[in-house]
Amino acid sequence: MHYSKEEKAMWLEDWQKSGKNVWAYANENGLVPQTFARWTKKRTKTDFVEVKLKSRSSLQISGILIEKGDIKIHLPTGITVNELSSVIECFKVFL
Repeated sequence: MHYSKEEKAMWLEDWQKSGKNVWAYANENGLVPQTFARWTKKRTKTDFVEVKLKSRSSLQISGILIEKGDIKIHLPTGITVNELSSVIECFKVFL
């Protein structure tokens, strides 16, 4: 069965209010547990925040910090695309 964005949002909101674990809620409501679990983990564009700068000339960046839970990765500002790609590949293990 295919659910609209609105229906998914309704199910997710109801689940959060229920306080039940994902699998129990899905089973009790006739939803496929694996599918419902995927909905709860789905990423949205709101995972990232765009920062707009008024002036680039006054900006001094000493590095980049990426955080996911207890994991923190510090990257230098001069990192190359290949180096960043390697970091991302390593980071996928924790996602």
